[in-house]
Amino acid sequence: MWRGFSRCDRILPHIFHPVKRVFHFRASSSQLGPLEERLLEALWERGHATVRDLVDGACRDLAYTTVMTTLDRLFKKNLLLREVEGRAFRYSPRLSREELHREVAAHAFRQLLDASPASSLPLSSLVEILTERDTQLLDDLRQVVEAKRRELRNADARKQSRSNESASKDKA
Repeated sequence: MWRGFSRCDRILPHIFHPVKRVFHFRASSSQLGPLEERLLEALWERGHATVRDLVDGACRDLAYTTVMTTLDRLFKKNLLLREVEGRAFRYSPRLSREELHREVAAHAFRQLLDASPASSLPLSSLVEILTERDTQLLDDLRQVVEAKRRELRNADARKQSRSNESASKDKA
């Protein structure tokens, strides 16, 4: 992943703040609530829907205006896409369930690393947690780290190759 602002930095401040809770920082009032989670789940299952589709289907127990307001909040939190369909909007999730979970985890790791003066502390804690949970996860982590190192070496080699080609052309 690249450094600087990512899609995660634009989306996740509005969703989950588990690390902030652990460190007793003020949690955002715009975290996902149970109703928002329910509607997001319904959209993941359907792929896309209008308010009427949801009220007539998975959300029969909810008022039309409640679903409409909640979907609008999710849209404003940048979690949904919407397009005009007649006099209504058709909503669809901006991210898949897996993408959102990945981005939430990445955001939590960034917060953890930012909260610690020594970056080795969160990393050693991560290794301890993985060991407690399942030692296979340590092997998985090693494979991910090795793959990332190969990717970075290949990118550096390509960059160096382009730089050498450019220098050769300048001399010619």
